[in-house]
Amino acid sequence: MKGSLRIDRHEGSCMNISSIVVKAAPEQMPQLLAQLKAAGICEVHFHDGAGRIVVTIEGESIDEEMRKLKLIQGMPHVLSAALAYAYSEQELAQARDRIEMCTDAVPESLKQ
Repeated sequence: MKGSLRIDRHEGSCMNISSIVVKAAPEQMPQLLAQLKAAGICEVHFHDGAGRIVVTIEGESIDEEMRKLKLIQGMPHVLSAALAYAYSEQELAQARDRIEMCTDAVPESLKQ
C-alpha cells in the first residue's frame, strides 16, 4: 500500500521527516491501520500480513517528531514503533557547509 508525502512548509521553517516501523499482531492490523490513518499525524506507506507497517512523520522540529512517535507508540494494538530513518533539512545544510569549507575534498586516509 502506498501513500503520498505531503510537505507543507512555512517560510523560515525547517523540514524534518522520519520513517517508523510499527509492529502489531496480524489480527489487529485493520483496527490499527484505521487508527493511524484517522490520527492525522502520519502517512501509511506499506503494510504486510506479518503485522509490519511503515509510516512517515513530519515536523518542524525533532521535538514535534518525537511527540508524534510517542503518540503512535501509545496507540492501542501497537506492539512496537521504532524510528528507522530520520532526515533533517538543517543537518543537510550543515553538512553541505562543512563540505564547502573543506579545502581538500578527499581526506588523506582515502588517498592511500
